Formats: sequence, C-alpha cells, structure tokens
Amino acid sequence: MSTVAKNIVDTLVASGVQRVYGVPGDSLNGFTDALRDSGIRWLHVRHEEAAAFAASAEAALTGELAVCAGSCGPGNLHLINGLFDAQRSRVPVLAIAAHIPTSEIGSGYFQETHPQELFRDCSVYREYVADPVQMPRILRTAMQAALARRGVAVVVIPGDVALAEAEDHTVTAVKASSPKVTPCDEELQRAADLLNRAKKVTILAGAGTEDAHDQVIALADQLAAPIVHTMRGKQFMAYDNPFDVGMTGLLGFSSGYRAMESCDTLLMLGTDFPYRSFLPERAEVIQIDLRGEHLGRRIPLDLGLVGDVGATVDELLPLVQPKQDRAHLKDSLAHYAKTRAKLDDLARPRKGDEPLHPQYVARLVDELADDDAVFIPDVGSPVIWAARYLKMNGKRNLIGSFIHGSMANALPQAIGVASAFPGRQVVTLSGDGGVTMLLGELLTLVQNNLPVKLVVFNNSSLNFVELEMKAAGFVTTATELVNPNLAAIAQAAGLKGIHVDRSDDLPNALSEAFAFDGPALIDVVTERQELTIPPSITYEQAKGFALYSMRTLLSGRGDELVELTKANMHQIF
Repeated sequence: MSTVAKNIVDTLVASGVQRVYGVPGDSLNGFTDALRDSGIRWLHVRHEEAAAFAASAEAALTGELAVCAGSCGPGNLHLINGLFDAQRSRVPVLAIAAHIPTSEIGSGYFQETHPQELFRDCSVYREYVADPVQMPRILRTAMQAALARRGVAVVVIPGDVALAEAEDHTVTAVKASSPKVTPCDEELQRAADLLNRAKKVTILAGAGTEDAHDQVIALADQLAAPIVHTMRGKQFMAYDNPFDVGMTGLLGFSSGYRAMESCDTLLMLGTDFPYRSFLPERAEVIQIDLRGEHLGRRIPLDLGLVGDVGATVDELLPLVQPKQDRAHLKDSLAHYAKTRAKLDDLARPRKGDEPLHPQYVARLVDELADDDAVFIPDVGSPVIWAARYLKMNGKRNLIGSFIHGSMANALPQAIGVASAFPGRQVVTLSGDGGVTMLLGELLTLVQNNLPVKLVVFNNSSLNFVELEMKAAGFVTTATELVNPNLAAIAQAAGLKGIHVDRSDDLPNALSEAFAFDGPALIDVVTERQELTIPPSITYEQAKGFALYSMRTLLSGRGDELVELTKANMHQIF
C-alpha cells in the first residue's frame, strides 16, 4: 500500500530535500517510516526547538527548502520558537506538524492542541489535512508558499491520515525560482534625480544586498557615498569595500552612526533596519526593497521603490551622475579609521589569570578560523563581538537570530549548517546562558558526528541583560549564572572540551580545537563587567547609568561598581 506519508516523502525527494530535523513520536510514525529507504536523512535532535533552528540555518545558507517535523501536541509546539526565527529571517522552511487521531479532534484528547491557530503568527501558510484526497495538493501549495514568499509553511496532518492509503499519487518537484524585479523607468529617474541633487549621500546596506556586492560598490563610487551595513548585511558588504564605514545601531560603533547622521540623503538598500533612533532625522530617504510592505515602515520616505537590489542598481547606475565633491566620503572614512583603531586596541590579552577580554577572544577566533568558516553568534553580547571583530571576505558567512533575537540560537543553528555543509568549518560564539539553555544538543553533535566548534564566552551572567538593566538605571538582579566547568561537561558528552582562564592559553586552545576532527567546546572565562558602548548615548541612557551607579552604592554593592570601572579603564580613558 502506498500511503499519504510515502507520497509526502516522494515529493520531498523529487524537490531535492536531503534531510529532516526532528524528534520522533507515535503520530509521526508513518512519516518517519516512509523516510527509511528514501535517501532523506532523519537528523535526530534532542529538542524540537533545535530542529526548527537547524532547518532555519540550513535554509538561510542554501536558499532552498529545509524541513523539520514534530509529533502531536508538545512535539510540534516545541518547534514554534525556531520557526519564528525562520519566518522573521525570511528563509523557506516546511514544518510537518503531526496531529492527534482525526476521530478525537475536538474531544480534549491526550496532547490535543489546535496547530493551525498556534502556528498562525510564524508562518506564511498553514493548513490541516483532514482527508487523504487533499494530498498532495496541500503539500505542493505549502512548499511553493515557503519558497515564493520566503517563510514558514506548516502542514498539519493527523497520524492516521498519514498512514492511510494515498488517493492521489502525484509527485511534483517544487523548486525555488529567482525572479528579478525592477521599478519602472519613471521611478528610477525620480530616484536618480534625488541622488543627483544630493550633496552628501550615505548608503545603508542590509541583507537584501546579497549577490549585489559589486553593484552597490559601483553605486557608492558614483555617489561618493560611505556604506553603512546592518548586521545581516555584514557578510555581503563588509569585504573588498573601500567605502565601508562599519555598522550603526545598538551593535555598531560611532563611525557608522556619524555617516548616517551627517548625510542629507540616505539610500536604504534591502534593509528593514528596525532602530528608528539610529536613522537620520533631517535627511531625504530613498528605500529599495523587494518587499513593498517594508517601504517606509521604519522612517518616512521621499521615495520607495520595489525591486531586487542588484537588478535595480544596475538600472539606476547609468542615470546617476558621478559626484565631484567627495568630502563627505573622506570624512566618514577618516572617522572609521580612528574608530576601528580604538576597537582593535580593546582586543588585547590580559595579564595572568584575569578574566579575558571578550574582544580578544573574538579577534583570535577571527584570525584562526578558516577562510570559508561559518560564524554563528548567540543573541546577547556575543553578537556585539561578532559585529565588531569578525572579518568577512566573500567566502565566510555570518548568521544568527538577528531579527527574532532568541537566546540559544547558535548551537542548534550550527547543527543545521554542519549537516548541510560537511566540508566547512562551523564556529559558534556562544554565551554561557545560550549554550546551557539547549545543552542537550551537545549530544546531537556527537550522535551525528558534526564537527562544530563552540567558543563559549563564560562570564557567569546574562551579560547583555545586565547591560540593559544598567542603562535603564536598575541594580542588576536575577542575571547571575552559577556555571559548572562547561569543558568538563562537553568531555562527558563526548566532545573535546578545553577550559581557558588565562589569555596566554587561548591561542593554543583555539588552534587545538579548530584542528580537532570532531565537535569541540572551548570554555573561555571572560570579563563579566565589560562595558559595551553603543555608537550614540542618549540622555536617558546616561541618566540611567548614573542612577544604576547610585543605587549600586546604596545597596552595598560598591565592589561591583569598582570592578566595572577597573575592567573598563581601557574604554573610559
């Protein structure tokens, strides 16, 4: 008998799917059994959240459909956080959400939920398969929606329907397409007119500049425009770029902020940069984005164009007049050079057994990693160090939970990348809070022989949360982590584990771990009181930090304030 589940698997095979991430369960039995001789690998994780994050990371790097699955009730509920990340990162993921027996739906049965409603906010398509006759059309529609709209599609299917005999045996290969969209001639001319009369143009380049590096560089040269990149745009624009002035935003630094603030025209390319306070207040704004719904939702526009960045810039370049006055560009580059030198000065070793500066750890990771490494920072302070110290070269990749902002993203995303790209080095910049949140996935690395290198910034705290609390004027509470020796835990799980608490030991530790043929965890004791200063300090932040200092002294925790000052003398003076 050819089952509905077999038809699902045959369609996935025809569409080039190579693996499915998940945790098995009885409601998934028909599906997992159909996978056995299909050539698709079942990649068993320890938590369904990790399955969704792994699929999200695979889709982010391949641009193709990635698949995860969860059994009924709690099993597919666990997928939700990772699927939110995929949806907000706009990557194509198909989730198979098994459901309770059809006859029991609506009865309050064991593990009953309403998946179609639960997945509504994290998907572009979700549908319930009540009868075999609905397949395979629903599956085709779901896969096409995920690829065309670059998001999550969820197919909800009861276990008994999956095991039923298929009534429609059609197998269709569903593949991604790459359309090129450009604005009309009139809109392109309007954009050129605005840019031609502008005196000081700055470009803000986001994730939409993927595959448009050379076009954006050529446009920046014509406009004498410094290029500020977002976190998601870093891997695409922060290399071979003579116009690069770094980042802005909470993770960025002052040169990016200044290049934005001092321009009279801002050209936003493929970015949905969310931080309104870091966008210029008195500039004309032009935005180009493939998704028209993104135009103007962060800042009022003088002109919004719907189009693929590369194709649109190709059409725009002949209409743009070369600017003779390059003072804005020269000033921005000079400011960036000074800012970069200051940042590099912070990335230095400490003496003896003092906790390591996290900047130094990130710098050495960058220097020792492969030319085509994939870097994945955890949300929190590791993202700051990745933004400031990891260098891109056109072959490296930098991914993370940069929009959804979930803790514990790095380890499970590394599972997806290492599974899809077995020949590439995968390095996480993990927080101690992040890696311990999904600690069981260390066992997934070992079980599947995935040679991921986990660099853990162990500061015994939820460090970025502490910074936010201090900036808001609160005495830090509930952020301390009592950590074990994480390297010892890694060794017990079957990884290579190395503990580092001296700067002198870090180079050899990283070299040893990176050369090891298997998964490795480097547990690095880093400074807890490291101060990370955003490019622009608001009055409220300054007031908040002063209030934090006063409250800390009054609460009898003056030693903490002393440690903060000592640890950051290199930044304060």
